[in-house]
Amino acid sequence: PPSSSASAPEDPDAAWRGELKNRIRSLDALRQHFPSLRLSAAMRTAARAFPMAVTPYYASLIRRADDTDPIFRQCVPNAGEVCAPAWLRDDPLGEDACSPVPGLIHRYPDRALILTTSACAVYCRYCTRKRVSARRDTTLSSRNLAACVSHLAAHPEIDDVLLSGGDPLVQSDACLDHWLSRIRQVPSVRVIRIATRALVTLPMRITPNLVTMLRRHAPIYVNTHFNHPVELTEPALAAAGALVDAGIPVSNQTVLLRGVNDSPAIIETLCRRLYHNRIRPYY
Repeated sequence: PPSSSASAPEDPDAAWRGELKNRIRSLDALRQHFPSLRLSAAMRTAARAFPMAVTPYYASLIRRADDTDPIFRQCVPNAGEVCAPAWLRDDPLGEDACSPVPGLIHRYPDRALILTTSACAVYCRYCTRKRVSARRDTTLSSRNLAACVSHLAAHPEIDDVLLSGGDPLVQSDACLDHWLSRIRQVPSVRVIRIATRALVTLPMRITPNLVTMLRRHAPIYVNTHFNHPVELTEPALAAAGALVDAGIPVSNQTVLLRGVNDSPAIIETLCRRLYHNRIRPYY
């Protein structure tokens, strides 16, 4: 038998949970990491209007603490966020009008999107769902999940379900497994996709246990958002490789961002490196 002094087994989720616990949540906290950071009143206004969170891992990719850095520009509040022209809407994609039950968006006949949570590991400044993330962190309730599943069952033309948010992968394996199991109870649902930026901002979230669980619910597809070659780090590529090796295809939806990747050379480099690492540039 093991001795009483034997150490306890390492928690496989400790690394990613630690990243979430130690996120940089304010501009002043960010300046502790980057003393050269110059803060403006507009940046502070944006940080009050929309939540800020940056994992230590993602912050480590910042090379210059200003808007010329592609990582900084994606995750640090900026003056442009508080610009509010008359034509700007809180719901720019018109999703609320396509939500027959709370938490589900049914815009296209054969597919539906489920908003699993409002929380993300990193709050991207260009997010089109700031109306969701600006609220306190919430998770899909059992009642709303049941309503979503009922809607799917009542619409057998829906064969493709996308789990989005927020980011579904900030939740536990058990929570994800529950959501996937309930959706898999609907016979007409053939494919489940997971929209996540965890591969980019929290790659240690892709644990062997998570991959094993996801594989049980195949066919599962993962859609992520690598927006700049700097994000294609060794940990990020290892996370994508673990999914692909398990038969879970990974596609990339690059967001075209001014000052980040609005250059043919950057986009070409990004797409080639994605292809070389078995990540499909989806668009």
